Amino acid sequence: MKKRYSRKPRQLKEFAVEQASQLFEKAENVYSENRELANEYVGIARKLCMKYKAKMPSVLKRRYCKHCKCYLRVGDNCRIRLNKGKVVYLCLNCKHFTRMRYR
Repeated sequence: MKKRYSRKPRQLKEFAVEQASQLFEKAENVYSENRELANEYVGIARKLCMKYKAKMPSVLKRRYCKHCKCYLRVGDNCRIRLNKGKVVYLCLNCKHFTRMRYR
């Protein structure tokens, strides 16, 4: 028999998004000394949002690579280009790119 998933309360979703944003701030602060720890913070933030079915804000979504799940810092391990109405984020760790439209 299939397991049924219940809806999560709004307070828990808001809590998860707040914690995720704090974890991204910690990742930003720690990145210069320890990149692995910054990547761990990003992983924890992702798992927290998935657990509570919270939608991660687009500002935070752009700060990690969806392929290798590492924290992206522009100019260090990430390259951003504008191409035909799209913003292209290139992760220099795994060479994966993400395109997002803009107007």
